[in-house]
Order: sequence, then structure tokens, then C-alpha cells
Amino acid sequence: MSASTPKRDYYDVLGVARNADDTEIKKAFRRLARELHPDVNKDDPDAEAKFKEAAEAYEVLSDSDRRATYDRYGHDGLRSGGYAPNFEGFGSMSDLFEAFFGGGGLSGFGFGGGPAGPAQGADIQVAAEVTLAEAASGTPVELTYDAVVTCQHCRGNGAEPGTPIETCPKCQGSGQLRTVARTLIGQVMSTTTCDQCGGDGRVAANPCHVCRGRGRRAESQTVSVDVPAGIADGQRIRVTGRGHAGERGGPPGDLYVLIRVREDARFVRDGDDLITAIDISGPQAALGVTVEVPTIDGPEALEIPAGTQPGETLVVRGRGMPSLRGRREGDLRVVVNVITPRNLNAEQRRMLERFSESLTHENLHSDEGVFSKLRRAFHR
Repeated sequence: MSASTPKRDYYDVLGVARNADDTEIKKAFRRLARELHPDVNKDDPDAEAKFKEAAEAYEVLSDSDRRATYDRYGHDGLRSGGYAPNFEGFGSMSDLFEAFFGGGGLSGFGFGGGPAGPAQGADIQVAAEVTLAEAASGTPVELTYDAVVTCQHCRGNGAEPGTPIETCPKCQGSGQLRTVARTLIGQVMSTTTCDQCGGDGRVAANPCHVCRGRGRRAESQTVSVDVPAGIADGQRIRVTGRGHAGERGGPPGDLYVLIRVREDARFVRDGDDLITAIDISGPQAALGVTVEVPTIDGPEALEIPAGTQPGETLVVRGRGMPSLRGRREGDLRVVVNVITPRNLNAEQRRMLERFSESLTHENLHSDEGVFSKLRRAFHR
């Protein structure tokens, strides 16, 4: 990151909330570290810069004093306090990993600690859009996405069928290389993953021509996912085993489907309840009327009681959204909007004038005075 490029927010770098605890911060950093390891990101020229950025964010947020300074004063506060990350003393990306996780400390990532063992594939997230009606009833959606899969030609071992897999000549089968890194505290002996065999300790004598010896390749995948009734916008569905393929016999990651529910012009959703509004005239509000109101399943008759006031809410039980947790369905809340007539003709005006003159205190009496309503509104 150049000096002219503004530093990103450390919480954004790690993908955690500002109130994340130490466990969440550590977990987020380890996840990023695994994704950015050079044996996984051989083709990503920015992997090293991304890891340094993540490492810097972790150094600050995992230290209570530095984190408090950062939360209060930001990057400028850290600089004025003397903090300055320095990764220039490390000879390679692997040295950086060793500095943060120690010798053998990467075994939990599927690297280091002898020939690398099985590593689980990374998760994938895709988005699917559904209508409110589909979210209410549940619906299958078909998704197409790109994923890294096990190469079927070599069955994941990276070698042309019928050709041998030999001991790696660079690491002599250990999966590791010992290197000396020159750091700020002097020379440090470190163990890094072999860049020729990827930590496996073995290499294909004749690499697979389909996957170029990697044992995995990118392919387009199609999957049908059942969206459950009652799902809300922003919720995710987990499909086990449909993420990226694992390495060296490791299990695949998972697919996460982020659900986006399109807005419906008729309703506002509040939890499992739906809210809608209807327009009626003043006389209809005074006399009472039966009107059709929209529901997810189609129009339904609703009786508006005589004397209904503007803004009153009528509740239709059980006509909202179903609950994902198996509880009763939500309600439909109908807000009544009383329309004051305009553009009256002469006859209408005379009729309303006679009607207005006939009104008494009993007709205009309210169970709650206007000032009581205002107080209640302002003290919510």
C-alpha cells in the first residue's frame, strides 16, 4: 500500500464489527491468513500486500491499548503514539506467516508441521433474489456459480493417469524448507512450506494436462436450493459441501446463499407481520364500510367499523408471513387513511354544510384528546 493510498478501516479489513471480541478478531484473521497463504494464492500478485494489511489490522485490534487508541483517534492517533508496522525485514511471505504463527503453527491451516495434510475447501457465498410472495410460500431457486472442484482427469492427485508421483526433490519429501530471515531482531531460522510441492512432499512426474498438476480446477456449478417459507431479506441458507473442493483429500467447503427479498409495493414487513394502507372517504369512515385489502394470498374483505379515525390500525390475524421457527403466522396490520373530499360541487357543499350544522358534541367526542395523542407520540 503506497503512502498516497488512504488506509482502510481495520475493522473493515478483517470483516468484523467494531464491538467484536478477541475471539472473533482472531478467527477473522486466521480465516484471512488461510485465504492469503502463498500456497493458495500463487496466482494473486496482491496476496502479500493483502496479508500485510490484515496482519497490521490484527496487530492493532488484538492489543487492547492500541485498539483503544485507534477507536478514539484512528490511524493518526496510532502514528502520533509511535506505532508503525514494519514487515520489510522479512524475506518472503512465508517468513511473515512464521512470524505470526510460529514454527508448525500453520498446521491448523493445512500448512507446515511436516508434509501438509488434508485441508478443507473455502466457503462460497452467492445471492438469490425472490419476491415477497415467494418468501411467504417458500420456493426452489436454481443458482449457477463458479467453484474450484477436484479434477476428474487425475482424480485430484495432479498426475497424468498411470504416471508416478515422486518424492519432491526440493524438500526431500518433508514438505518444508528451512530458511534464514533477516528481521529487526536479527537472523531468525524459520520453516516454510515447500513452494514446489505445496507442502505435500510429493510431486507428479508428469503433471495432469487438464489441471496443470494442481489437482483442482475451476468449473461452473448449478445447484437447486429450497428457500424456506418465512425467510427474511439478508438471511443465509447453508448448503453443506457445495463450496470449493478441499486439498489433499480434505472435505469441500460450504455454499452460503444470501437471500434478497424484493420490495413489494403493497406491504412493509415488520418481523412476521405485514403492514399495508387503504384509502377511504370521510363518510365511509363515519358510516363504516367493507373494503378489499391486499394480502399475500390475494384480496380479502375487511370490515371498517363506523367511526374509524384517520391513522387507526386494524389487525387481520394470521395473514402475515409464516414463521421460520414454527410459531403462528404473523398478522396483517391495515392502516386506515381517511381522505378529505376536495373539489366539491355546489350540491355536495350544501349537503356537507347541512351535515356539519347537525353535528353535536357527542358526534365529535374522542376517547383520547389531541394533546394526549401528541404526548404519547413524542414520548415513544
